[in-house]
Amino acid sequence: MDGFGSDFSAGGSGGKLDTGTIMEQVKVQIAVANAQELLQRMTDKCFKKCIGKPGSTLDNSEQKCLAMCMDRYMDSWNIVSRTYNSRLQRERARM
Repeated sequence: MDGFGSDFSAGGSGGKLDTGTIMEQVKVQIAVANAQELLQRMTDKCFKKCIGKPGSTLDNSEQKCLAMCMDRYMDSWNIVSRTYNSRLQRERARM
């Protein structure tokens, strides 16, 4: 082993991480990765949609387009996320 085994053993004494702590850290890392992916996709899609000719500044129509695009994207993301989580909860309840 290259040192990983000693850090991940169960029983939270002596600076060792328990399984619950590890799971929480993984969940946080997944949430951060999902947020980064959301931001990247939203930026890519809205930039392609709203910016015709990139320059040093955005004109009013580009700013409005970006704001509306990002709002719609976030609204859509939230709807899909809520629906997905609702279905997961229903599936877990059936088991």
